[in-house]
Amino acid sequence: LYYIQVLIFIGIYSILALSLNLLNGYVGLLSIGHAAFYGIGAYASAKLVMEAGLPFPLAMLGSGIVAGIFGYLIAKPTLRLSGIYMTLATLGFNMIFFLVLQNWMSFTNGPLGIMDIPEPDIFGYPIETRAQYYYLILLLVWLTIVSMHRLMTCRFGRALVGIRENELAAEAMGVHTTRYKIQAFVLAAFYAGIAGSYYAHFVKFISPDSFYIYESFILLAMLAFGGQGNLIGPVVGAAVLIIIPEVFRFMPVSYTHL
Repeated sequence: LYYIQVLIFIGIYSILALSLNLLNGYVGLLSIGHAAFYGIGAYASAKLVMEAGLPFPLAMLGSGIVAGIFGYLIAKPTLRLSGIYMTLATLGFNMIFFLVLQNWMSFTNGPLGIMDIPEPDIFGYPIETRAQYYYLILLLVWLTIVSMHRLMTCRFGRALVGIRENELAAEAMGVHTTRYKIQAFVLAAFYAGIAGSYYAHFVKFISPDSFYIYESFILLAMLAFGGQGNLIGPVVGAAVLIIIPEVFRFMPVSYTHL
């Protein structure tokens, strides 16, 4: 069952890396606060199921929408900045989000986190075993790749690539660059929220430490390793950077006494 759990985490990080790829790979925006949207999705899903009583499919969709709304609220002012200033703004958002999770005790339970998150229940069919979780994340990864492929092969995707290659030329061709960049930001946050929802119900426990800044840097490393601007690279990067630490975990360690 251990290897199935590793495959499940590869699936989670594949969705996250694919969502960040929308910004970094296709639009050319360097965002280093993506873990915040991941966390928003996780906390939103837990609250929607445990307190609002929504079924898991609606809670997952709702968590993606909530993350997307935050993506819009961040993108609207942030995209007025350029270069390193926009990047630092996303980093600042991730830091602020982490501090809110740590200190808003009445809502997030602070550093203690939220425990006993219910397992997913899809139209009366409970997801209980590791194999069932695996097939669910496999379905979500497939839906993510298919939907992103459709997006990237239509007018929307061509506009994003045009912005990445030459924003001034894209504007001259009639592309509303700011609007498209905001839409990309919202979509990236939506997908990250979906991944966060799955993570919350799989692990059944979430805390602020799971969504700290280093998670954003891990996602950047996955894109850098696997390649960005396509739909295969993020999945490859996620797989390699999840598997390598697990391989070294079981390697024997020898100590030399001097």
